[in-house]
Amino acid sequence: MENKVSDIKPAQRLESVQEYYFSRKLKEVAQMNAEGQNVISLGIGSPDMPPSPETIKILAEESAKANAHGYQPYVGIPELREGMAYFYKRWYNVDLDPKTEIQPLIGSKEGILHVTLAFVNPGEKVLVPNPGYPTYTSLSKLLGAQIINYDLMEDNNWQPDFEALEKMDLTDVKLMWTNYPNMPTGASATLELYQKLVDFARKHNIVVVNDNPYSLILNEHPISILQIEGAKECCIEFNSMSKSQNMPGWRVGWISTNAQFIQWILKVKSNVDSGMFRPLQLAATQAFHNSDEWHKEYNRALYANRRAVAEEIMKVMGCTFDPTQVGMFLWGRIPDTYDNVEELTEKILHEAKVFLTPGFIFGSNGNRYVRISLCAKDEQLKEALRRIQAIL
Repeated sequence: MENKVSDIKPAQRLESVQEYYFSRKLKEVAQMNAEGQNVISLGIGSPDMPPSPETIKILAEESAKANAHGYQPYVGIPELREGMAYFYKRWYNVDLDPKTEIQPLIGSKEGILHVTLAFVNPGEKVLVPNPGYPTYTSLSKLLGAQIINYDLMEDNNWQPDFEALEKMDLTDVKLMWTNYPNMPTGASATLELYQKLVDFARKHNIVVVNDNPYSLILNEHPISILQIEGAKECCIEFNSMSKSQNMPGWRVGWISTNAQFIQWILKVKSNVDSGMFRPLQLAATQAFHNSDEWHKEYNRALYANRRAVAEEIMKVMGCTFDPTQVGMFLWGRIPDTYDNVEELTEKILHEAKVFLTPGFIFGSNGNRYVRISLCAKDEQLKEALRRIQAIL
């Protein structure tokens, strides 16, 4: 038969989204590197240091066992759920029932899918922060939800404007996505903010979903929305081992909320994926018991050193930034001399061979901002600084 383009068409839902920005841009960076251009990537937040030795040891030992390779429970093994409950008690002083109030996930991104499927019908509304993690928007669109953006602004410390929210038409709003410590801006939450979010959820019968993977990075006082009395009744909190335990490729996350919400989400999850590899779950359980010294070295001291270099990069670019930011990125406002952020980031990519993230990918309120990842070795950050100095 003659080769020809198929007449098959993709689903219409694909028209609502584009390929993920980093998926597209990292192909370009990879091609530049294949050509010998040696690009330094300060784009994504993928921790470059390993998990603790104890964690890796458990994975190796358990993987060698002949009976370790079968299917696992959709709800996760008891040891893992107990480890997640221990994490919440250790860092936030929050009590969770590991049997009914925790659901392990194969990473938080798939959890966004499960939660949206469990709570939002096609055509119903979802409140999404601007700027915010792009997946909140893209997955909601793929599932037929209506996106209602709410503004986060620098002059309000990147927190929701509740007066503006109250003026919105909140009819059919089912979920509100929040993310603190905030990505991309690095803004911290406060218990006062969390109280306002819980009150807002109760008043409007909306489920607030707080994404909380960065709370241990450069942060002396981690907090959780579940510290607010009654929050479990109307809120869901995501957490992850990707950032705090240096385990991004392991794909271990979880949600914490009330038992009814967990059951609804499990109904979706059990029809979509399966349980995680048992040795991985046991190793992850070990990681929850990393020492305070390990966390001090990897979540604070290491990133503090890198952050100092990133701040110098921001200054060389003429950007302004809030020095109280936490998390594994640095977010800065570009000078008015540039028409747009891509003018700066493309110049730096193609002339200095350094990849930085333009803030527009997180929403229109990020149009004048740039983000630097701290997930690179000190020498790479210092070399990036030298290269950028040379062209600016």
